[in-house]
Amino acid sequence: MEHLKRPTALKSFIAILFLSIINSISWAQDSTSTKTTTSSNKTITTETTTIEPWVWIVGAAVLVIIIVALVRGNSGSKSSAGTTDSVTYSKKVKREEN
Repeated sequence: MEHLKRPTALKSFIAILFLSIINSISWAQDSTSTKTTTSSNKTITTETTTIEPWVWIVGAAVLVIIIVALVRGNSGSKSSAGTTDSVTYSKKVKREEN
């Protein structure tokens, strides 16, 4: 678990987890896309579920926003993890002459 403390590894893990969940949801919806029923008088009814195009556009926009947020992360603010501080201390000693 020590390697997950790095921000890039954690972001990658979250992105993979998120995309896996989205993939599972899309595969789960595939089985119910077409339904065929047959009644006793030989009538076949086919129902197809369609999604409006604006739903795909909104979904893609949300996905892009999430990916951009994960990639950029906290790069806008200065953090102490990526910087090195240097301290210089100088002392001047003045001795009295006898």
